[in-house]
Amino acid sequence: MQSLSIIIPAYNEERTIVQLLDAVRLVDLKGMSKEIVVVDDASNDQTNALVQKYIDRWSDLNIELFIHDKNKGKGAALHTGIAKATGDYSVIQDADLEYDPNDYNALIIPILKDGADAVYGSRFVGSNPHRILFFWHTLGNKFLTFLSNLFTNLNLTDMETCYKMVRTSTLQSLHLTEKRFGFEPELTAKLSRIPKIKIYEVGVSYYGRTYEDGKKIGWKDGVRAIYCIVKYGLFRAK
Repeated sequence: MQSLSIIIPAYNEERTIVQLLDAVRLVDLKGMSKEIVVVDDASNDQTNALVQKYIDRWSDLNIELFIHDKNKGKGAALHTGIAKATGDYSVIQDADLEYDPNDYNALIIPILKDGADAVYGSRFVGSNPHRILFFWHTLGNKFLTFLSNLFTNLNLTDMETCYKMVRTSTLQSLHLTEKRFGFEPELTAKLSRIPKIKIYEVGVSYYGRTYEDGKKIGWKDGVRAIYCIVKYGLFRAK
């Protein structure tokens, strides 16, 4: 049986981290076992303590916690998680409950059926539930995806999605450098340049949250994403 590493970057997610870990623990994966890799990016709330308590309570669960000594950004937390992952495939899981772990099985299907190397979970296709929130965020995401596709020659509908399930050996072979929200366009650009790579996309649910709920991404991250699309697409930065 193949295995899946679920990489969870977390920063000040004390309100949702336990509920998220419960959802990940309870999901019944089809054709894969799972390990959970939590990377606490120097939270200054109870995130770290809650995860450790969870590990102590569920001692039979394959879960590990890694802690940054200072806040480095989501991308940096993902770098740590990718380096520590031991599964055949890895999937990125935000800790804020915007994405539903029950959708892992939809992402797994192209892997089991056609040996996909990477599967993106799109918020903009399919019949799954999608919370209606910000018009300009949606427009911005679609613009960034369009711009990324121009450089990568892919036809993704949601480059910025959190849900990317990728062969772990492939992830670990890439030289990923972006420490914050530039991680998404960098990863996509570098995956697109791998010869004969099989990339799929499936629809997933999306339960977006507002800034009052703790959403962290802003317009500056969008500007950085544009910069990264050009940097890693046009200039093919390593």
